Amino acid sequence: MIRYILRRLAFMIPLLIGITIICFAVIHIAPGSPTDLQTQMNPRASAEAKERLRAMYDLDKPLYQQYLLWVGRLVRLDMGISFSQDHRPVADKILERIPITITLNVLSIALIMSVAIPIGILSAVRQNSLFDRLAGLFVFVGYSIPSFWLGLLLMILFGSWLGWLPISGIRSLNAEYLPPARAFLDLVSHLILPVFLLAFSGLAGLSRYMRSNMLEVIRQDYITTARAKGLSERTVIFKHALRNAMLPVITILGLSVPELIGGSVIFESIFVIPGMGQLFYGSVMARDYPVIMGILVIGAVLTLLGNLIADISYALADPRIRIS
Repeated sequence: MIRYILRRLAFMIPLLIGITIICFAVIHIAPGSPTDLQTQMNPRASAEAKERLRAMYDLDKPLYQQYLLWVGRLVRLDMGISFSQDHRPVADKILERIPITITLNVLSIALIMSVAIPIGILSAVRQNSLFDRLAGLFVFVGYSIPSFWLGLLLMILFGSWLGWLPISGIRSLNAEYLPPARAFLDLVSHLILPVFLLAFSGLAGLSRYMRSNMLEVIRQDYITTARAKGLSERTVIFKHALRNAMLPVITILGLSVPELIGGSVIFESIFVIPGMGQLFYGSVMARDYPVIMGILVIGAVLTLLGNLIADISYALADPRIRIS
């Protein structure tokens, strides 16, 4: 197993290089330039000033040289300096925001797993029952309602009309002056709507996927044999059927790791949450290439690690699977 993990980690290096080359080329091909965005609203900005800015950001060099300079810094764990007005190191800006995004998404994944898996199991065990039909209705609603539109409706309902929950940020303005218990409750109240919306579509999809897998497993011959031995239905479902039905779900969970960043762009923008998604969106609008590349590299690494975690989890969930 250790040799397999080391081989996979070594294989990630050329794959990561290929991903960064494509991303680096795409963001530079996109229309607009950071120097144009910084000077087009300044009538005093001359052509010489624009050229000095391009030279300062190394944008006057050929694209392959810019990439090599960026890779050289990345090897030294230096993601460069942001093109924005604060000129802060990219690593500092990312480290400042990533805990918020990770917290939001870990909570949403935990909510998805704790709710969707039991719903899928019950829907399969009670196929065509009232519960199964209501769960199917929930799935169709979850797939059909745009998350951003639902978020705006919930903000109006719970924030404006009822006043039960805050609709922006992750803490109140006076949170630092509150007692620890009140500060914790304030944080929880700010997280309820974003976490629910992040988990909403995932709840619908994963519960239906779990139902489909469970239905396929409980029709197998070894499940019939287990029941014929006189085992309780609880033992048959949770000991014999569940572990096999979870294998495809593990793949989905492994591939959901990169959504820690990508899936947060919309919700962090709607709720004005200072996380990685909002930073990425602002960087794209400002053509802040170092920040964009830093976030894309983190997303690529998470994707590759997610695939590795899924493969390892396969072997842990099913002893019949051996990684050679």
